[in-house]
Amino acid sequence: MPILKYGAGELSYLSKKDKRLGSLIERTGYLEREVSKDLFDSLVGYIATQQISNKAAVTVRMRLSGKFGIVTARKLAEVSDEEIKSVGISMRKALYIRGLSNAVLSGELDIEGLAGLPDETVVSRLTSLKGIGDWTAEMFLIFSLCRMDVVSYKDFAIRKGMMSLYGLKTLEREVFDKYRKRYSPYGTVASLYLWHLSKDS
Repeated sequence: MPILKYGAGELSYLSKKDKRLGSLIERTGYLEREVSKDLFDSLVGYIATQQISNKAAVTVRMRLSGKFGIVTARKLAEVSDEEIKSVGISMRKALYIRGLSNAVLSGELDIEGLAGLPDETVVSRLTSLKGIGDWTAEMFLIFSLCRMDVVSYKDFAIRKGMMSLYGLKTLEREVFDKYRKRYSPYGTVASLYLWHLSKDS
């Protein structure tokens, strides 16, 4: 699997911008995260694993891969909603995935074309489809399109990591946005470290 590409330049920039984040980076060392360049398959995975634990998400992804290999819209067109559901997801999520498949097959969504669009436009296009919210679109930006300035407010672990880093008991949106802007244009790299910190806090 390919790895999200960043290096010393991004880490140095973030460390200078934020001393606490810099200390976290120094303690932690370099973090590797896999990315998936198969856009449809990865987006189906994000929909299927919304709002479930990491452990459950790993199981669902394994079942998806075992049943379909790389998931394509054409493969899904040939199976029933029940078959999609059989990987361990709710019927509601199965119908969301069906809706995505239909949007791609009909040309309503040019999924490959998303790679050439700005982040905000990608989020807007994806969230216009039922069952795809900001979190799913933002994970797609990071782990499929490899966009470098994404910090997801909708991600509980990101918020948890940020609260731990700055010793906060609550995290208002305005405070979150202050730090997000501080990390720009390498918010995605900061996100990797906030995720890591959230596991230990």
